[in-house]
Amino acid sequence: MKQGKVWLIGAGPGDPELLTLKAVKALGQAQVVLVDDLVAPQILAYCPQARMVKVGKRGGCRSTSQEFIQRLMLRYARQGLCVARLKGGDPCVFGRAGEEVRWLAEHGIACEIVNGVTAGLAAASLCGIPLTLRGVARGVTLITAHAEDGSTPDWSALATSGTTLVVYMGVTRLEEIRACLLAGGMPGATPVVMIENATLPQQRQCFGTLAGMIGDAAGFGLRSPAVLVIGDVVAHAVRGESAERDTSPIERCA
Repeated sequence: MKQGKVWLIGAGPGDPELLTLKAVKALGQAQVVLVDDLVAPQILAYCPQARMVKVGKRGGCRSTSQEFIQRLMLRYARQGLCVARLKGGDPCVFGRAGEEVRWLAEHGIACEIVNGVTAGLAAASLCGIPLTLRGVARGVTLITAHAEDGSTPDWSALATSGTTLVVYMGVTRLEEIRACLLAGGMPGATPVVMIENATLPQQRQCFGTLAGMIGDAAGFGLRSPAVLVIGDVVAHAVRGESAERDTSPIERCA
């Protein structure tokens, strides 16, 4: 029997219009789609011919184990099928693509990655925020506040890195993030925006400061999925058409 293939496809942050043409093409070829929780339902319209298998993974919720997902990919590929592993955002940005590609290669399965727009980039853009800005931020750091082994980032080093911080999976660790960045020397007046449900009709965002981040989040009712953008570039947000969408009300925290 001919061996199948696995595509690791980034579905983007939610808005179906941010899906790449290559992703649409790959989904059109897929016979089985292993779909994550955060994938917008409208995106599944591009693969009506495929069998859908939900393999949701969300923090704080009952999730499909990574080992089981990998076994499913292997099983279907060995049946000669074209398998799409459809993930929110980009597979290579906190999407475990690296370990999946390596695991599939060890088992002799062909695999190809199709990049997607990661939530941190799209969220900032929709708020009119340039993540890098000449004379303000010399780089951007994408970081997760949640590590599988329980370790924490070196927030002190990040506090003085001179880069814009885009923090994923940080909603439950706001107090730790704030305290460690302040202890590391980041000024309390550093601008912060917390962006919930990036690019979706229910997107909300709350602008504030590092010092006031905990109270702001509580008053705003911040919930996952959300990303935090921390740095001076937040103060340079431009109120353009993308940042003033009727479906994405902007709130400024006191």
